[in-house]
Amino acid sequence: MAKYKKHILVCGGSCCKSGNSQQMADTFRSMIFERGLQDEVQVIQTGCFGLCDKGPIVKVMPDNTFYTKVTLNDVSRIMDEHIVGGHKVEDLLFVDPETGNKVENNEKGEFHKKQIRIALRNCGVIDPENINDYIAHDGYIALGDCLTNHTPEEVIEIVSASGLSGRGGAGFPTGKKWASSARAKADQKYVVCNADEGDPGAFMDRSILEGDPHSVLEAMAICGYSIGADKGLIYIRAEYPLAIERLKIAISQAEEMGLLGDNIMGSGFNFHIELRYGAGAFVCGEATALIHSMEGKRGEPTFKPPRTSEKGYNLKPTNVNNVETYANVPAILLKGAEWFSSIGTANSKGTKVFALAGKVNNVGLIEVPMGITLREIIYEIGGGIKDGKKFKAVQTGGPSGGCLTEKHLDIPIDYKSLTQAGSMMGSGGMVIMDESSCMVNIAKFYLDFTVPESCGKCTPCRIGNKRLYEMLDKITKGKATMEDLEHLRNLSVVVKDTALCGLGQSSPNPILSTLDNFWDEYVEHVQDKKCRAGACKDLVRYEINPAICLGCTACARNCPVDAIHGELKKPHTIDQDICIKCGTCYTKCKFNAIRIN
Repeated sequence: MAKYKKHILVCGGSCCKSGNSQQMADTFRSMIFERGLQDEVQVIQTGCFGLCDKGPIVKVMPDNTFYTKVTLNDVSRIMDEHIVGGHKVEDLLFVDPETGNKVENNEKGEFHKKQIRIALRNCGVIDPENINDYIAHDGYIALGDCLTNHTPEEVIEIVSASGLSGRGGAGFPTGKKWASSARAKADQKYVVCNADEGDPGAFMDRSILEGDPHSVLEAMAICGYSIGADKGLIYIRAEYPLAIERLKIAISQAEEMGLLGDNIMGSGFNFHIELRYGAGAFVCGEATALIHSMEGKRGEPTFKPPRTSEKGYNLKPTNVNNVETYANVPAILLKGAEWFSSIGTANSKGTKVFALAGKVNNVGLIEVPMGITLREIIYEIGGGIKDGKKFKAVQTGGPSGGCLTEKHLDIPIDYKSLTQAGSMMGSGGMVIMDESSCMVNIAKFYLDFTVPESCGKCTPCRIGNKRLYEMLDKITKGKATMEDLEHLRNLSVVVKDTALCGLGQSSPNPILSTLDNFWDEYVEHVQDKKCRAGACKDLVRYEINPAICLGCTACARNCPVDAIHGELKKPHTIDQDICIKCGTCYTKCKFNAIRIN
């Protein structure tokens, strides 16, 4: 790489690929060849840079120039003006949504200032399909050091001392889990990577596997050495074709170089990794259900004990960690337990990757130190709420988490604080909502997701969640009573206390948190038959104010069912018998002439 004067980094994550980033990279290479610059300029397709809704993204090094929303038509401009001419293409630079300033070096912008990238350290930096790139960034050094300089017990001690906990949601100490698997006696042990990322809006694990697959492979091999396992399995949902493709490439490359397989680095240690595919069942994110699925059985959880570290895959001791947990391990072993434990809070060490989504300006992938506040994430890293609207709530932990309000913005993000606030860390989904969101409808949305995802094994989850959804549906249609609200809370508590696994136990969290924090909205739906956000169609009526309407016809032209009538330059009316309450007229009117009643 040193021979090249410039590198053009093109985002090759799923999001940017959907915006033709692959074709852009190919076009850059063609133009470089046409201009005879192949010995001076190199194009590298990387993983996710983080600013997902600003893609496709192109970064020019060593200038550290960050271009966003690049199109195929912009490729020649970047080549001619920047690579050849030496002048930055100003209109493609990232614009900070809070300040309105153009940011040439993205690492100096608000989005990156408070981030610390450990699990994401190589995403957006290396070519994930080139093992040499990973090795050039200290790849497989940690594995080599473990095999030559540390006993398995010493490796586990380092992981334990670091304070690394499971990033899949439960937050169980990683070193403790490894130690338990190491103590188990068996002729065969397994290392499993849980890549079954099922939360709506979550893409943390997918992005790591797409951008830095070798970090997970190396960590699994280190875990295998530590617990006495020679076989690894990655359980990944089939809906992740790019991650699967890059894992296959990475495994093949590592085997070819002797970094996986038999007698790794001449140490006598053997470790092989295979892929297992999931069909997208949310419940299979639970360790025992995941293992049953890998065995070809129905994906159902089982009671514990015994834990998977004692009897897991094929009833053999099995260590299960998620993608993000493994991605931290090589960095910890390279830089030391003290380094990692110095980041974060007293009880939550290191960093956490979040998928920032919803009504926030900077939608994307972030990695922040434990202890940072929600306010810092939303207003500094996230760039504030879209369209200048008011913040209303943030959902952390996906369907298993809860909705937090403005009063929670300054709590530190760690496992304990989020749980005490009525939510949870979860795997890392973070959805921001503004004043246009109805919190009753949000709770209904998550239950609508959870109900069909239940494996059906236990009655509280199979039947209880269905009844909870029916109650919420009744409320959003204006057919509920105050007694129904009491039943809603009581049943939520019962399901939470009696369900078999984490899916059922956490499914009422969106209901309980919104009941606690947005009680007035529930009462409004029940007593006033009104949805202030206009999200519950049965409780909404769109009307045109004749004193404001100028008869521009924008609402009528965009109405999908022709429910709006009127003459040009005269006030229009909405036929309530035809109106489907889609809200198109409300969003298209530039004069605020349409009101929601």
